[in-house]
Amino acid sequence: MGADKVRAKKHLGQHFLKDKRIATAIVESLRAGGCDTVIEVGPGMGVLTEYLAARDFPSFKVVEIDRESVDYLRKNISGIGEIIPGDFLELDLRQMGESIAVIGNFPYNISSQIFFRVLENRNRVREVVCMVQKEVAERICTPPGSRVYGILSVLLGAWYDIEYLFTVNEGVFSPPPKVKSAVIRLRRNERLRLGCDEELFISVVKRCFNQRRKMLRNPLKMMVRTDAGDMKYLSMRAEQLSVEQFEELTVWVAENR
Repeated sequence: MGADKVRAKKHLGQHFLKDKRIATAIVESLRAGGCDTVIEVGPGMGVLTEYLAARDFPSFKVVEIDRESVDYLRKNISGIGEIIPGDFLELDLRQMGESIAVIGNFPYNISSQIFFRVLENRNRVREVVCMVQKEVAERICTPPGSRVYGILSVLLGAWYDIEYLFTVNEGVFSPPPKVKSAVIRLRRNERLRLGCDEELFISVVKRCFNQRRKMLRNPLKMMVRTDAGDMKYLSMRAEQLSVEQFEELTVWVAENR
């Protein structure tokens, strides 16, 4: 391939955005206030990158696993502070900055893994603006009570204020994906700690959603003593509980292990 184009690779989940109006809207959605570093994940052919580079952030880095894309960016996009060849999931964000904003058209096949990496670095990652599969966006943004409310809804909702910004149709990509996409924004909230043990909280949330159609007494019975008393949420299902209610539930589990 020449320097004018990158071949989209199915195994990397590449779908290159070609609509510059949408690219502009995504970049303008990033506030990055107080952030010392902006990291773009999977820039591909740089449709977001050229607008990001023009914003003059204190530090702007891109992380790209595709060598062909890396070569393209080096030849065609100016103003990038650093191009990091490699996998974002293996990146040590502690070396990237103290206050980070992450942006990108996340590959569908690893978007959930990226969010878990963000959670691991939540005291460093202040903001995320990303395009993901519409179904994933709805799952993350939905409040309790919805059938699509799930593990990421709770875990991300514990630490971030989440907004569903806009839907993106299939035809603005090359090649077009088979599903619609959506852009969401996460901004770190003021929560410093949970009102319960964090590891146990994560374990309780995951266990409850792994049996999401059952009342909570069923998935939790292996986590507590057989003589544990009743608790007001045990007759509810996982999708009905807010972050704060999961905190209460976790405290009860801890007291009855």
